[in-house]
Amino acid sequence: MNQTYAVAAVTVVVLATVLIGSLGLRISRTTSDFYVASRTVKPALNAAAISGEYLSAASFLGIAGLVLLQGPDMLWYPVGYTAGYLVLLVLVAAPLRRSGAYTLSDFAEARLESQQVRRLASLLVVGIGWLYLLPQLQGAGLTLEILTGAPGWVGGLLVALVVTGAVAAGGMRSITFVQAFQYWLKLTALLVPALFLVTAWLADDAPRARFDAPALFREHTAVRVDDTVRVAIDAPLTLTVSGRVDATAYDGDRVTLGEGLHRVEAGTTLGFPPGAHVPERAAEAGDPLGWSRSLAGGHDGHRLYATYGLILATFLGTMGLPHVAVRFYTSPNGRAARRTTLVVLGLVGAFYLLPPVYGALGRIYAPELALTGASDAAVLVLPDRVVGGLAGELLGALLAGGAFAAFLSTASGLTMSVAGVLTQDVLPSRGVRHFRLATPIAMAVPLALSVVATKVPVADAVGLAFAVSASSFCPLLVLGIWWRGLTPPGAVAGLLTGGGAALTAVMATRAGLAPDGWPHTLMAWPAVWSVPLAFLTMIVVSLATRRHIPPGTPAILARLHLPEDLMTTRLHPEGAER
Repeated sequence: MNQTYAVAAVTVVVLATVLIGSLGLRISRTTSDFYVASRTVKPALNAAAISGEYLSAASFLGIAGLVLLQGPDMLWYPVGYTAGYLVLLVLVAAPLRRSGAYTLSDFAEARLESQQVRRLASLLVVGIGWLYLLPQLQGAGLTLEILTGAPGWVGGLLVALVVTGAVAAGGMRSITFVQAFQYWLKLTALLVPALFLVTAWLADDAPRARFDAPALFREHTAVRVDDTVRVAIDAPLTLTVSGRVDATAYDGDRVTLGEGLHRVEAGTTLGFPPGAHVPERAAEAGDPLGWSRSLAGGHDGHRLYATYGLILATFLGTMGLPHVAVRFYTSPNGRAARRTTLVVLGLVGAFYLLPPVYGALGRIYAPELALTGASDAAVLVLPDRVVGGLAGELLGALLAGGAFAAFLSTASGLTMSVAGVLTQDVLPSRGVRHFRLATPIAMAVPLALSVVATKVPVADAVGLAFAVSASSFCPLLVLGIWWRGLTPPGAVAGLLTGGGAALTAVMATRAGLAPDGWPHTLMAWPAVWSVPLAFLTMIVVSLATRRHIPPGTPAILARLHLPEDLMTTRLHPEGAER
């Protein structure tokens, strides 16, 4: 790809973000403007902003990468990401807005009248926010590395600087305009190249195999493996090897590998003949890309369970994502919040039709990415592979700009949420000045982790945040809104049990500590058991501590469920009642 075009596209996106953010800064005059845009954001604008921040690196790059890597089983990701808003629409959107809170921590305190629940909710908001920020910064580093050859940390640092400046300067009013603009930019950046790619594919003699057919090398392809991996070969394969395979050194030798597993050392280059099947990258503890392969890998045979785990995590995790929840507090009322969610379903659904197209084409034109561990780069490299020439370079630049818009918009919402919680629960004051001090802190931790953490496919990394959210905030919101019997001890027990179990299980699997078989599958996809466990714990402990039901429960439930014009009290953005 021509670096000049790509750098120009990224520069335009960054400058547009700064300029549009400055517009929000100009009209952000009050504290309410800064925190919740004075709760005046109309449904169309708010829906575009929510879609802009929700469609992250996992959506723009990760889904296509996972489809390339594991095939059509990964289509459950966009289905779950979209369907999550249906649950949010039916159960949460309007009551959450009527609560008058600014953060999920505010909601927890208002509903349960407990500082202990608030502190625990704040800890989870920060943890989920940082888990979600990490793949945005890593995705930005990958994108800039592919486009310009810059070190991987440069892209993450650029996103961190731009987002920190925009959020600290203008707050919610500023990033609302930025995120709405970035949604339409991302949709255009995927749609226009997709039309050219599909047209070129139809005109090409590329194979018309089924979507779930094994990926093949169309021509002689040399693949350099940067990480030591095991590969699974289903039939004898003759290829050239420069490096070490199965502890034997080769120097451009022609080698026939038999059926089964083979260990390829880091730095080895494999030359595949035309028509050869792309070997499957087998999971093992030392392989950063193998920890969550049970959905389609078949190494432990529990694909159906893993599919349910993925669906539940994405379906129920959306409502507890801090950067999604905070946007509903900007709606004028509960009815506007519902309308906003309905529009979001349409906008997000339209967007998610496109990434699988890139994944399917990647299996044809860039199958080696599955072996090298760079499957997230499929969206960025396809224009050059399929179209080529000046048109391919321009389309690639457009995709690069769209990818950076994805990183910036999602990182802005997450930083806003985390900084808000740090301001309210860590710093000594809740004013705008202290919020601006909290903003670089909110970004610094995930930025540092993005430099040292082992790379993981961005959709998998985001899936971790969804699993923790589904196992913690989903039960808290559903029971807190719809069951008067929830008590502070029940909420604390459920948050610790569900969220803690999900986080521990996935991180242990990520570290390679889970044994093969059922233990690996249960720990890699914990939502099937961790979500019911959280609900059950909250209910049982609440029933055992009925005397701790907050005295203000009838009043707050009335506020959550009655139309705003029937209520005479509301909360400030900071959570104080007047």
